[in-house]
Amino acid sequence: MTTTTNTDARGGQPILEIDGFSFAYGETQILQDINFTAASGEFVCIVGPSGAGKTTLLQCLAGLRRPTAGQIRFKGAEITSPPAGLAVVFQDYSRSLMPWLSAKENIALPLKSAGIGKREREAKAVAALEEVGLAAAADLYPWELSGGMQQRVAIARALAYEPALVIMDEPFASVDAQTRADLEDLTLRIKEHRGITVILVTHDIDEAVYLSDRVLALSGRPAKVADIVEIDLGSQRDQITTKERHEFAGLRSRLYRLIRRTEQQETVTLLPEAH
Repeated sequence: MTTTTNTDARGGQPILEIDGFSFAYGETQILQDINFTAASGEFVCIVGPSGAGKTTLLQCLAGLRRPTAGQIRFKGAEITSPPAGLAVVFQDYSRSLMPWLSAKENIALPLKSAGIGKREREAKAVAALEEVGLAAAADLYPWELSGGMQQRVAIARALAYEPALVIMDEPFASVDAQTRADLEDLTLRIKEHRGITVILVTHDIDEAVYLSDRVLALSGRPAKVADIVEIDLGSQRDQITTKERHEFAGLRSRLYRLIRRTEQQETVTLLPEAH
C-alpha cells in the first residue's frame, strides 16, 4: 500500500485521505491503487469514463462499502461505516425523499435518528430550508415541488446535519439546464458560506471545471488516477463570464481529451484479438 503524507496538496491538514485504495467485485477489478487527499473547504469533482467506478468510489468514501485494499480516512480516522460529520446527496431525489413527509419533516428525519430533540431539529430544518431558498415550502410535500425544489430539499437535509464533508453523486443530472446552473451556484455559495468540503461525481466536464478547485480524473477499468487537474479560476464564479474565459475553455479541453483518451484505450483493450 502506498503511504500518503499527512498534509494535502495545498499544504494543510487533509480532511479526507484515500491511500492505496482498490475495490473489486470478486475477480473483477473496478478501482486500483487510488491515492488522493482533499483539504478542508475544498471542492473536488470526480470525472471519468462511464462505468469507471465513480459511484462505487463515492459509496466507499461514504462508508457504504469497504475497500478490498488500502484505506480511506476522514479526519484521520479510517472509514469502516458511515461516519459522523459526513453527508450524502444522491442523484435520484425522488427516491431519497419520503413522499408522505413534508419538506421540513424530510430534513428533520435523520436528525431524529441522531437523537436530536424535536425543537432543535425543527429549528435546524427551517434554517436549512432558508439557506437553500425554500423557507416558504417547509410544509409542502415532495409531490408538490418541482424537481429542482426537491433536490434543494435533499441538499438542505444534508446541511441540517452540519457536516464537514458533503458527498454528491451526480446531484444535478435529473433537472433541466437552467435549474442545473442554479443548483450549481447554490452549492458554491453554501460551500463558501459554511467552509465545508464537497466531493462531487459528474459526467459533465463543464460542470466539473466550473465548480472545482481540483478535478480528479479516473481512467477506464480498472480505474486509476489518470490526472489531478488544478482549476485556477478564483473563488468568484459566474455561469456566463467564467465560462467565457479562455482558461475555462483550456481546462475543459484538457479534461475532454483525457477522458476521450482513456475511453479509447479501454475500447482497444476490449477488442478481440485478430485471428
